[in-house]
Amino acid sequence: MKINILQLLQGAKKATGIVVIIDVFRAFSLEAYLIHQNAKEIIPVGKKEIAYEYKEKDPSIVLIGERHGIKLPGFDFGNSPSEIQGISFKNKTIVHTTSAGTQGLTNAIHADEILTGSFVNAKAIAQYIKTKNPEEVSLVCMGWEGKESTEEDTMCAEYIKSLLEEKPYTIDTDLLKRTSGAKFFDVKQNEIFPQQDFYLCVDTDRFPFVLKYEKGKINHRNYLYFLNIVSFEAQILSAIHKTQLSLYLGGMGINGNICFTIISSKTGSSSYSFRAFSKAK
Repeated sequence: MKINILQLLQGAKKATGIVVIIDVFRAFSLEAYLIHQNAKEIIPVGKKEIAYEYKEKDPSIVLIGERHGIKLPGFDFGNSPSEIQGISFKNKTIVHTTSAGTQGLTNAIHADEILTGSFVNAKAIAQYIKTKNPEEVSLVCMGWEGKESTEEDTMCAEYIKSLLEEKPYTIDTDLLKRTSGAKFFDVKQNEIFPQQDFYLCVDTDRFPFVLKYEKGKINHRNYLYFLNIVSFEAQILSAIHKTQLSLYLGGMGINGNICFTIISSKTGSSSYSFRAFSKAK
């Protein structure tokens, strides 16, 4: 597997293979929280004018977005994860436009498949890519407005790469506080960049799903959920050993559309095979 780390809008335009468009501060962290809060679908758009047209045609649509970090006039929310906390978006369609992340999605014209990327679901992204086992992966760091590289997006790309290569990696949040994340700790900018946004965006591996951008949307059919086996491994292996039975695990994920099963096990051995899959609706 060839893994490329590319930068900015130009990187998105030339990215090939499975492409992960990374925007940690804040677009794709926010989108993960929106999905967690039951949004029906997200429509990322490059131009703000397109977002306004959607709203004019359907007033029930929720507009979320920014330019230069500032909420756009007439929009329901800015690009802030903390602003939407505690709000249910059940059955809501979101139109989302930003200065960097959504621009990357709409410009990744050579991709075989496009995923959004952030710390909050980085491990799930790596797990998904491993199951696909592509010849090439492009991790695109969108940076500040797609024009200037930033530490958080590059760090996220390096983290995902390390997971794919099964190598250790340390996420240095203290470094981010001093560099690209410093704006979240500047009291003069807190109205635009709330401090809580920083912590929500660096809450690594919080969500067990990836978001796939397909046909201009991120919707229920694109939610791909993965079980982090590590946190359950000891308890599952112990149960198998004690009962000497084949086990089935059924579980509900976000929106109730995830179940897990043990595909195979060799009783009395420490060798097990697991698979997680998304249940068709």
